[in-house]
Amino acid sequence: MVNLAVIHYSQTGNVYAMAKTAADEGAAAGADVRLRKVRELAPPEAVQSNPDWVAHAEAVADLEEAELDDLEWADAVMWGTPTRYGVPCAQIRQFVDQTGGLWQRGGLINKVMSTFVSTATSHGGQESTILAMNNTFYHWGSIIIGTGYTDPILFDLELGNPYGASHIGGAGPMGETNRRGVVIQTRRVLEVAAKLKGE
Repeated sequence: MVNLAVIHYSQTGNVYAMAKTAADEGAAAGADVRLRKVRELAPPEAVQSNPDWVAHAEAVADLEEAELDDLEWADAVMWGTPTRYGVPCAQIRQFVDQTGGLWQRGGLINKVMSTFVSTATSHGGQESTILAMNNTFYHWGSIIIGTGYTDPILFDLELGNPYGASHIGGAGPMGETNRRGVVIQTRRVLEVAAKLKGE
């Protein structure tokens, strides 16, 4: 059985919807899954300034926060992040920046890593954000998995991204095409992780 950690940050729920889809698909495929959020770094007044942010924070208040133990436990980690000026958000980066000890003792070598992303616009940095996450995974010695063009739906103009599943937040809630992209990505992650684990 593959241990899959789905670690994400979501401000208003778009990335969470993708993360939940990945977690549900992983569980349905027989993986042991941990769905985790990273700690909020924004000051309370910033959160309170946006009703959607407040609503989402309340909706996931009981969701466990990611710990380094989740990375040690996992055979594969799927990361979800919104884009901030073309790179991952500070909340994800802050969690990643705590991994120095785990990295130094080789605890992340050959673990499968994959990233999905949500941006406000269609050219808001989806690919650059995923590539920025990949830079960290190279340092860790991890195995990076994208979707590739492995399914006809990935040629859809709304997706068109071989790096990882993506969503355009400005277009509204995640639709079926985006959901399918997350499902494809999750299945590829689990397939590769199972082979690496010898299953």
